[in-house]
Amino acid sequence: MAISRAKVAAAALVAASLAAAAVAQSNKNPESLLPPGFDEPPAPPAAAPGKTPAANSTAPAAPTVQPLPSLALGNSSEPAPTPSATPTPDAAQLAQYEMPPFARRSLSLVGPTGTTEGGLAPNAWGNADGRYLEILMRRLSAPLPSRWLSIALRRALLSQVDTPYGLNGADFAAERAWLLLRMGESVSARALVQSVDTANVSPKLRDVWMNAALATADPGALCPLTDAALRDDNQPGWVLAQAMCTALVGNPGEAQPLIAQARRAHIADGIDLQLAQKVVGAGADSRQAITIEWTPVVQLNVWRFGLATATGIAVPDSLYDTVGPQVTGWRALAPAIPLADRVAPAERAAAMGVLSNLALVDLYGAIDAAEDMPAALSATAADLRSAYAGADVATRLGALRQLWEGGTTPEGKYARLILTARAAARVRPGDGKDEADRIVASMLSAGMDRTAMRWRDTVAQGSDGWAMLALADPDAATRVGYGQVSGYASARKQQLFFAGLAGLGRLSPADIERGAQALDVKIGTDNVWTRALDRATRDRQPATVLLLAAIGMQTSSWHGVPPDMLYRIVTALRVVGLDAEARMIAVEALTRI
Repeated sequence: MAISRAKVAAAALVAASLAAAAVAQSNKNPESLLPPGFDEPPAPPAAAPGKTPAANSTAPAAPTVQPLPSLALGNSSEPAPTPSATPTPDAAQLAQYEMPPFARRSLSLVGPTGTTEGGLAPNAWGNADGRYLEILMRRLSAPLPSRWLSIALRRALLSQVDTPYGLNGADFAAERAWLLLRMGESVSARALVQSVDTANVSPKLRDVWMNAALATADPGALCPLTDAALRDDNQPGWVLAQAMCTALVGNPGEAQPLIAQARRAHIADGIDLQLAQKVVGAGADSRQAITIEWTPVVQLNVWRFGLATATGIAVPDSLYDTVGPQVTGWRALAPAIPLADRVAPAERAAAMGVLSNLALVDLYGAIDAAEDMPAALSATAADLRSAYAGADVATRLGALRQLWEGGTTPEGKYARLILTARAAARVRPGDGKDEADRIVASMLSAGMDRTAMRWRDTVAQGSDGWAMLALADPDAATRVGYGQVSGYASARKQQLFFAGLAGLGRLSPADIERGAQALDVKIGTDNVWTRALDRATRDRQPATVLLLAAIGMQTSSWHGVPPDMLYRIVTALRVVGLDAEARMIAVEALTRI
């Protein structure tokens, strides 16, 4: 749905002005994705029948452990035992063995991806106010319309960065992981929360940790925090987690009484309790069999998704219609979901930026090698094989066309370009001239800019392929004239092409001024969002720039992104050293319109 410039400016104004409300918001935990009752303090046990799950007044009382009786000694004159030469270590000493000082991670530098693994520099957030950043993250509507901006923002959120001044490192990790979950990046979110030592986990991070564990269908990831969570607040979700973890470590006999206590205390009922029992039944030496009945369920949530997926229970398709698009990414990344059920979510996730070209090709490769696959999926996998290894050029090009035409939605069409990127790269420019535009678009959807530049002399002047290469060229040494812009495609594409070239510095100042007036692109727009973006750009804060770029791109598709906003985003990314990301975002604008 398109948005007007006024609405964009208003949204940016609200987002960039949030620092004023930071103090009031800084201690607020993320809005939970858990079912009602799992993220609220226990309430009096007066739940109405049928409410799922019901709240609980108190956590189930732990069984009373009676001390062992003293052993009567037959000889009262027997000497007392001699104390051990090595006294039993206290809790502090035991902690030293569990996590020696050299292995502990600091909260001042948190994140799983260092610079050697492709992360941003530790000072990527600069001196930006931490509470301001947290609120921007909380208010960001995700997923984003841009695949490449989403990929770049994921990189920033996962980077091992300095904790901004005034924040607890665990809380800042929680906000970053919460945003990743909303972007569909469940695996990345789990990696981020687990980059904080369990001894340093804050209540906010613990809430997000549970959501990340469930979004990745990994209830075992809850176990390191269960004891501390029950000591602090006895949240219903953690009470059930205690029972599940007890079974997962091989003690089903101890887990069953905990489940029974949870049922009597109205911790949960219905499918939420049944799914916890299903996990308990999956533990070693368990003889429990639980049947899951979805008929009464009208709403899917992260608890139900995570535990059902972890135990191999298929979630009805109708329930996926009750959740946000972030669950598409979770489904695509969940190895427990059968291959055939993962294909459609995987293609949508690739368009979102969650899956790469290689991951999508691997998925279809597994389908090609599997038996008893649906005929349509087997045919697509066979076409992909032919696109890579067909006997001749005609066969390979025919397979590529078949794959491209298989996309039935805008997201599906773009996903097929991503899927075929490396197969398209195997076509020589002289052999694929008739399909030059789609071959170039396919390669650039996977970031293969230098490979795509081989087609520079093959694409027709003024074509989509020509325009994309003009934007994607990593070694551009000359500027494009405005006359070339004015002769390109439709008015909307002209605006976006002009905005991309101007942002990348590939038009002269005179041509930028001329184009802005002729195409009605208000590159001089001034509002709170543009000033915040300019300030972060001036201070060389690449992570802050990426976050503000995402804040500006608050629309459901590329059709709602104003060209002047694209210009500001591309300019800012280029200036702070993210030139590759800037070029790919500019190309994506033309590809997806």
